[in-house]
Amino acid sequence: MKLFRFIAFLEGLSYLLLLFIATPIKYTLGDASYVKMLGMPHGLLFVAYIGFAIFMRADQKWNLKTTVIILVASIIPFGTFYIDKKYLRD
Repeated sequence: MKLFRFIAFLEGLSYLLLLFIATPIKYTLGDASYVKMLGMPHGLLFVAYIGFAIFMRADQKWNLKTTVIILVASIIPFGTFYIDKKYLRD
């Protein structure tokens, strides 16, 4: 669970950086380097988050509704932080 919480934190942080810093820089200043720099790590963290969520479903005995909420949270800004507080903390 600690590893999943860590991945959820990093995925949420990378998403926020990509969404609120790198993308505005790309479209206001024309510098796409930040999107390129943050895009791949965010993509890997996103895939890891989804994989761990599916794995943790069986381990934590989450029902379908909880699993869907946890998966959908990965595409909502600040969603993984909410999931950590509501579902992942002991």
